Amino acid sequence: MKFVYLAERMNHAPRLAAAHYREWGPLLPDWSESEALAELESHQHRCAVPTTILGIDESSDEDQLIGSVSLLANDHEQIRAYSPWLASLYVWPAYRGQGHGVALVQRCLAEARALGLPKIYLYTAGQQVFYRKLGWRDTTIP
Repeated sequence: MKFVYLAERMNHAPRLAAAHYREWGPLLPDWSESEALAELESHQHRCAVPTTILGIDESSDEDQLIGSVSLLANDHEQIRAYSPWLASLYVWPAYRGQGHGVALVQRCLAEARALGLPKIYLYTAGQQVFYRKLGWRDTTIP
């Protein structure tokens, strides 16, 4: 898998927005696929926040997406005092269980370190075990 910035491959934004909406839309009733697309389209820069990193299948001639992860200033309007956030880790079903999610998280953390960000937050609904295995700790945010 090779990593590229969504900013360099914006042609993937509509497909990625649709996948994000399918995955997380049921958790966010006021969110739409068009909002998901607008959010991704705002990730216009490399080495900056916000950014989205894509995992691309190097064995495919078609620039096939494996997954993505984002680094955001804020992931939820009610907890804006905490920043930045690892967000929207998504791996296409055909590529799950092969270590791609771990690699995407590690790449996002490397990006944060390169940007001089000493601490990163994460919100997850249902994937705590996955992140704990990677060294993340539970915390309570008031």
